[in-house]
Amino acid sequence: MLKTLDLLEKSPIVKSYEILDFKKGKDFYYLKIKVILINDTALHVREYVSPNDTSYSYNWVDKNGNLICRWDNAPHYKHIRTFPHHKHTKDGVSESFETTLQDVLTVIEKEIL
Repeated sequence: MLKTLDLLEKSPIVKSYEILDFKKGKDFYYLKIKVILINDTALHVREYVSPNDTSYSYNWVDKNGNLICRWDNAPHYKHIRTFPHHKHTKDGVSESFETTLQDVLTVIEKEIL
């Protein structure tokens, strides 16, 4: 969790963020954050991390809440070469090599700076 918050604190494209949910157990954590970016779009971050499982969703939306891109690893697109990692855009679902918050922030930074 601290790595995630550190990335947000240091990112040049993050205007602010709010932790919406946080749960921690002996060997897991769940984190849900709403991030406002410098162009007033939002990135909704959801991460679940344990020794045996990691799931994520990074949902980037415009000022009106419309999807720009969502990266996730929900295992429902088995035909995608990067299964379970994939991304959703207005053009549909495609393979994704962006599997961490750092990867996603890098992509978004290239788009808005």
